[in-house]
Amino acid sequence: MSGWRRPSWWSVLLTLAAALLFTRLGLWQLDRAAQKEQLLRRYAAAQTAPPEDFAAAVRRGDAFAHVRVRGRFLADRLYLLDNPHHDRRGGVEAYVPLTLPGDQRLLLVDLGFLPREGPDQTPQPPPLPEGEVALVGVYLPPPGVGIEMGGDALARQRRWPKTTVYLDLAEVARDLGRPLYPQVLALDADPASVYVREHAYDFSAMPPARHRAYAFQWFTFAVAVVVILVVVHRPRRSVERIDR
Repeated sequence: MSGWRRPSWWSVLLTLAAALLFTRLGLWQLDRAAQKEQLLRRYAAAQTAPPEDFAAAVRRGDAFAHVRVRGRFLADRLYLLDNPHHDRRGGVEAYVPLTLPGDQRLLLVDLGFLPREGPDQTPQPPPLPEGEVALVGVYLPPPGVGIEMGGDALARQRRWPKTTVYLDLAEVARDLGRPLYPQVLALDADPASVYVREHAYDFSAMPPARHRAYAFQWFTFAVAVVVILVVVHRPRRSVERIDR
């Protein structure tokens, strides 16, 4: 059996670079999982906390706060998000802007989920109250927009309610012609409402468990490149030729 073959310098360098890169990607995925688990804990705590004044929560800059607020709906300016994370039956998440007394900014309110009545039917939201309303919910970051394809779909629509597969607050603000608060108000559950209010801040597209799975994958790649280097340069069994 022959001895170990000495690897070339470039193969060692390439293996080390790849192993370090894969390890770094694995650590990054673990960090992302930890961040999202922290957000989930903050969201769960906000849901059970006593509601506080909306203006006070905004001044404090809390990303998750259980708040109460008064205002008037812009009932004819409804937005339907066609890809809510908890949509298993098919349906839309309804959003409507709320005007606050003496405030130029609008607060976008997540009314809840409306299931489809048929495979090709867009749910029709019921009329909203026209007077001042008192609302209670969690003030939280809007759902992520992901990779938006096709540009601003809201600007191309002329009829209400408008539908979109991405909720981009900047696009909504341009569409309304008024500034928006940087987060949305997800209303508390109400048995009397037609809306299903399961505001699952659960990162269904990329939950913490999936980040950990990707981390395991990257760590596996890091080990694999080292194993490949060892296997390629391992001692080879010599073959003796017997002449007859």
